[in-house]
Amino acid sequence: MNHSTSPGLLLIEAPAEGVAVIRLNRPEVLNALNTALLAELADVLETFSHSEDVRAVVITGNERAFAAGADVREMAHLDAVGVHQDPRPQHWARIAAFNKPLIAAVNGFALGGGCELAMHADIIIAARSASFGQPEINLGIIPGAGGTQRLIRAVGKAAAAMMVLTGEAISADRALQLGLIAEITEPELTLERAIAVARKIAGHAPLAVQQAKDVLNKAWEMSLSSGLQYERRAFTFLAATADRNEGISAFLEKRRPVYRGR
Repeated sequence: MNHSTSPGLLLIEAPAEGVAVIRLNRPEVLNALNTALLAELADVLETFSHSEDVRAVVITGNERAFAAGADVREMAHLDAVGVHQDPRPQHWARIAAFNKPLIAAVNGFALGGGCELAMHADIIIAARSASFGQPEINLGIIPGAGGTQRLIRAVGKAAAAMMVLTGEAISADRALQLGLIAEITEPELTLERAIAVARKIAGHAPLAVQQAKDVLNKAWEMSLSSGLQYERRAFTFLAATADRNEGISAFLEKRRPVYRGR
């Protein structure tokens, strides 16, 4: 699996069959998310979305930070017109459109854009030492990459308002309590655990996994009745796939299924 990126911004690994790891690599600025990094990340995810070799992706940073926010120096010179013409919203939209499971392995700071990036993942696994926050209010601005909208859906209005309006970060324990993250690990095990989860997902039928992700995401936006109809259409679609027949046959024959994404 060879994917080129801008020098040093992203490191790509393939630790297991069907699994790719994307490591943010701007340690000198705690992995601050500048435009170039976001563009590269969106490009890599788009490539992975069309690759049969990649069935699940883990995104991570380093021991100190997943990502400590946007690159403030890059933003500082932008006026209202510059913000309006900023290409980053398009990069964020491309990241959000990734059609395969995305797992965030979070050590250290996940603040501002870093918290928003983690919330673009389907599953967040965090170290006990991790912290999550939207501190934009401290700079006289507000979250601009979904921080208000995704956060309120993840943790509820009261907790989201506390985080956004005070700018205070929360611990991994509090994030787990609120439902923002799925699991807590020791720092040295965060990436290992995320890869294990990705490997488990990669072993399932790819079309079923993609449909499950799509239906889960739509549940945020739809009424219950509309969501149930959408779910049923996806369920019906899968009845026409070879992998569905293979999964049922393997279950009845007491063997491991061999899924081909067909």
